[in-house]
Amino acid sequence: MTEASYILTLGKVLIAAAWADGEISNHELNCLKDLLFQLPGVTGREWASLEMYIDAPVGAAERERLVQQLNEMMRSARDRKLALQFLDQLATADGTPTSDEEVIIEAMRSEIKGASVGLFGVAGNVIRGAMNRREDALQAAPNRENHFEDYIKNKVYYGIQRRLEQGQAEIDLPEARLRKLCLAGGLMARVAHVDQDVTQAELEAMVSALMAGWDLTQDEARFVTEVAISEIGPDMDYYRLTRQFFTTTGETERSRFLEVLFKIAAADGMASAAEIEEIRTIANTLRLPHHQFIDAKIKLSRDQRAN
Repeated sequence: MTEASYILTLGKVLIAAAWADGEISNHELNCLKDLLFQLPGVTGREWASLEMYIDAPVGAAERERLVQQLNEMMRSARDRKLALQFLDQLATADGTPTSDEEVIIEAMRSEIKGASVGLFGVAGNVIRGAMNRREDALQAAPNRENHFEDYIKNKVYYGIQRRLEQGQAEIDLPEARLRKLCLAGGLMARVAHVDQDVTQAELEAMVSALMAGWDLTQDEARFVTEVAISEIGPDMDYYRLTRQFFTTTGETERSRFLEVLFKIAAADGMASAAEIEEIRTIANTLRLPHHQFIDAKIKLSRDQRAN
C-alpha cells in the first residue's frame, strides 16, 4: 500500500460520511472541498479524482467497502499518525471546536488508534462539525449583497469590482482572466504580508510580475496589486483562495508562479526564512512536488535567501 492510496481512502471515507444522509447542498459541497483540499501529499491528478468523488452521493455498499478498506490500511503506527494529524487539522479549521465537538473528536482519535470498525459513525460527526464551522466562518464575512459570493470566493476580485463600480479605475479584461489575476494577486500579497510590512520594492515586484506574466498594462497591474495588498489580511479565506487558484491554473503555470513568489519575497534584498516557509506552504497546498519548490528557490542567489 502506498501513502497516497491510504490518504485517498481516508478522504473518501470522510466524503462518504458527509453524504451519509443522502443530501449535501452546493454550498456544503464547496465547504467540504475546502476542507479536504488540505489532505497532505495529494497530487493534482489525485485531487481531481477525489473532487469527482465528492460530487456524487456515496451509497451504503460503497461506504461499507471504503470503511473496511481503511481499517485494513490502518495497521501501522505511521498510518494512524497521518490520520490523526489530518483529524487535528480538520478539527481546528475555521476556529476552535466546541466542547461537544471535542468529545466527538476525541472519540474519533480513539477509533483511529484502535483501527476500530466504529470509525465511520464518529467520522460523520467530525466532518459535519467541520463543515458547519466552515459555513459559519463564511457566513460571518461582511454581506455586501450583490458581491457576497465574490467576497467569499475571491476577496481581491470583490475589491476590484467595488472600485470599478465607483469609477476609481477601468480594466477591460475577460471576467475569467480577471478572476485568476485576482487570485494570483491574493497569494502574492500573502507572501508580501508575512513580515507585516509590505515594502515599496515588494509592491513594485508584484506589479512587474503581473505585467510580465499576464500581459497587463502598468496601470492595470498597479491597480490589481494595490487592491490585493489592501484586501488581503488576517481574515483572508486561505482555503478558498488556494483551491480556486488551483482549479483555474495548470501545473506548469503554478510552477512558474512559485518563481514569482520568490522574487517578491526577495524584492527588499532577501527572502526571509518566514517568507520561504510561507511559499513552501503555498507550494504544498497547490499540489506542487517538493522538487519544484526547490527549483524555484535556487533561482535566487544564496545571498538573496535566508538559510
